[in-house]
Amino acid sequence: MGTGALTFTGLSSFSADFQTILTREVAIAQLPLKALQNREADLLQKKQLLVGFNTAVADVGSSISALGTIAAKQALGATSSDSTKVSVVNSGASSPATYTISNITSVAAAASETTTSGYATSGATPVSANGTLSLVLGSQPYAITLGAGHNNLLGLRDAINNSGAGVTASILTTGTGANPNYLTISANATGQTTLQLNDAPVTGPPVDLLSNTNQGTNAVFQLNGASVSHTTNSINDVISGLTFTILGKTAANQTVSLSLSSDRTQLGSALQDFAGKYNNLVDQVNSQVGPAAGLLSGDFLISQVESDLQQTSSYQGARSIKGIANLGISLSSSGKATFDQTAFNSLSDAQVADAFAFLGSATTGFGSLAQKFTQLSDPASGLIQLQQTGYTLSSQRLTNQINQANDRISNFQKSISARLQQADALLASLQSQQQVLTASVQSVNLALYGKGYGSSNG
Repeated sequence: MGTGALTFTGLSSFSADFQTILTREVAIAQLPLKALQNREADLLQKKQLLVGFNTAVADVGSSISALGTIAAKQALGATSSDSTKVSVVNSGASSPATYTISNITSVAAAASETTTSGYATSGATPVSANGTLSLVLGSQPYAITLGAGHNNLLGLRDAINNSGAGVTASILTTGTGANPNYLTISANATGQTTLQLNDAPVTGPPVDLLSNTNQGTNAVFQLNGASVSHTTNSINDVISGLTFTILGKTAANQTVSLSLSSDRTQLGSALQDFAGKYNNLVDQVNSQVGPAAGLLSGDFLISQVESDLQQTSSYQGARSIKGIANLGISLSSSGKATFDQTAFNSLSDAQVADAFAFLGSATTGFGSLAQKFTQLSDPASGLIQLQQTGYTLSSQRLTNQINQANDRISNFQKSISARLQQADALLASLQSQQQVLTASVQSVNLALYGKGYGSSNG
């Protein structure tokens, strides 16, 4: 922002000259202010450039880390011979293997029961002999007490849902018969369990108000011949690093094979992603170097990233994969990367195994280079973030200086305007006196000589 020049209004014939003086003096006074404003604008633009730069650096680091992770896991992919019965994903396995699932006799389901008797109304018909019931889920009982005016299906439903028992109660209205209203209770989790709703009569034993037809089921099957019973269909604690889901029962003598094997398409996709992220960062760097360089030209961060990119492209390994060029990635004269899918597909299984050794893991081998980029882009401690923080502090200081400069210019405007107004008033007074004196002289001449002063007649 800036302080505009005040408009000068005067009475003397020199008012326009005073306006020129005022405008020129204010313009001169504003030169340091404009320099501060330009510096602040540059800082803000640098901060914005660093946002995109930081994203590009972080992307390359993440892409390299992903390559290391895939290599550490040998690019293992999980497949099922019958995904309609069992689906599977690799959740951390690092060694090839095959497992056989058979005799799926049960799929895990939640217990769900309905009251054996219906009720005439939901809001008036009593459901309990004395308003005291016990809900049982598994081996855990939950006391249900229905207060005055709540001994009905609506009150029972709400009490059960507020009991914290891990079940959901709802009212089912069939619309037929004299007693069309029923209460249904379903466990929130799958697995075989006990689900009861016992009413405590005034005398005699408790009476279970629920049917006993669906007490839930476990997933029951055999894994490599060993019997397994699990309360859920999604299972991640039976085979280390493998998560599979039971979806349906198998026929007699039917087996489902779960296989962990190297999937080179994972590696190919990750290399393609790396090339794209690498090129994006190269573009960011190139925009800050050379004759058309941006505001980050000469910044140490640009030099550091250039060095990191060079180390990445020239990283050397052993065996048959000595560099990224052997993985199908070539670099142009401008430093841009191109991934050749055909060249990658031609790699033998032995070369793919060497590629895993070359890439290492997220912290070793080629994958360890990710750290060079993450230490720059870390949102908390990264060097780019530190630089942005420095820009923010500098911008705040400049803002304070700009505000102070605006105040000084405003005071200067008022001061010089006041002095010019005084000068203008003095000149206007002198001009007025001159006019009076001139008129007096003319009057005397006219009285003495019969003509005005300076007249050419007579």
